[in-house]
Amino acid sequence: MRDAIDTQILAELAANARIPLATLGERVRLSRNAVRLRIERMERDGVIQGYTVVRGRSGEDDRVAAMLFVYRVDRMRGADVLAALAKIPEIKTCDILTGEFDLLARIEARSVERVQEIWDSVSRLPGVQNTITSISLSTTIDRG
Repeated sequence: MRDAIDTQILAELAANARIPLATLGERVRLSRNAVRLRIERMERDGVIQGYTVVRGRSGEDDRVAAMLFVYRVDRMRGADVLAALAKIPEIKTCDILTGEFDLLARIEARSVERVQEIWDSVSRLPGVQNTITSISLSTTIDRG
């Protein structure tokens, strides 16, 4: 069961997962060892399920994001298109839609040229009737 100190520890870890235990202990007014034990308990209980690296955007590391709307020839039997999209590593998500288009694939690629290559290969798939691609100019909200 979490208490206010656990909540504070989680907030500190969310802000900086690499914070030294001694510094974290000072902020929550516990010893380094007490903080370590609480973190281990929260990991064991599934409150903390992992740690991740969030890469910053700088220079050559910038990625191009694009939305690829796909209209399949046969909505009901278009699993081959989904299987082909799943093999493209730059496609980060793919949603089945209602309305005019069947699928929305979010692409994160190293360049506009790579987005074009992906668009070209997807548009040539036998089960694809039409596509529309939109490149993201900027992201204003990112809760991912």
